[in-house]
Amino acid sequence: MSGWLERFGFALGRALRAFRPTASVAIASPAKSIESGPPPESSNLGVFALSDAEMAERKVSAITIGELELPTGEIVACDPLITGLSRPAFSRKVKPGRYPVILLQAQGRIAAAVLRFGPGLPIRWELATFVPDRPPVYKSEFLEFIVDDAVASFMDKSVLTLMSDQQELDDYLADVACTIDRFCIDSPIEGNPINVAMFDTGYGDGSYRSFWGLDAAGEPLLLMTDFEVLENADGRENNQAADG
Repeated sequence: MSGWLERFGFALGRALRAFRPTASVAIASPAKSIESGPPPESSNLGVFALSDAEMAERKVSAITIGELELPTGEIVACDPLITGLSRPAFSRKVKPGRYPVILLQAQGRIAAAVLRFGPGLPIRWELATFVPDRPPVYKSEFLEFIVDDAVASFMDKSVLTLMSDQQELDDYLADVACTIDRFCIDSPIEGNPINVAMFDTGYGDGSYRSFWGLDAAGEPLLLMTDFEVLENADGRENNQAADG
């Protein structure tokens, strides 16, 4: 397999060099990738089956912003300005390691955030749900996360207990979130490899869902949070509803 996913997804990162490449899954079109599993609840998962030329034609670009340290393999995705118990981890865990963070961009916006765990194209998709650590406030609470400040983040669950004072942690996350220029990866404690990835969210505030891309054995190859800028894996403006 070649193309943007190979170049940005697993060409860098010492964690991924430990993986043994699996056989590529031949997927001729985005639709075929999406149809290979249960209904994925997103029309944009087919973006991972696109070639470089198709990405360019659809006005979608990809940038790797660095690597995220995941010492526990428990991933938190959240608005970093939402505090405390509103930051549950995803139910699925990944192998602890350091993994590339890739942002898809279209129309001058960040369309999706991706963590890449291994080589190959997903053959099925699964909605990424959160650990229900308390009774839900609303029905879909553990199926998505709310953004109120136009910024989202990926971090290891251990970040939430890295500082003994919860207010100190909240202040740190707020300081970084309020000063980023579209995206960043930042380390809370000098000399400690643990870090946090932050990025703008598409059109801003909203409720955003994430999806696991799985291999034939049901193991995660990638995690994607869709910020609903793309439509049918297409970033051209005539495929997007008017700005809201």
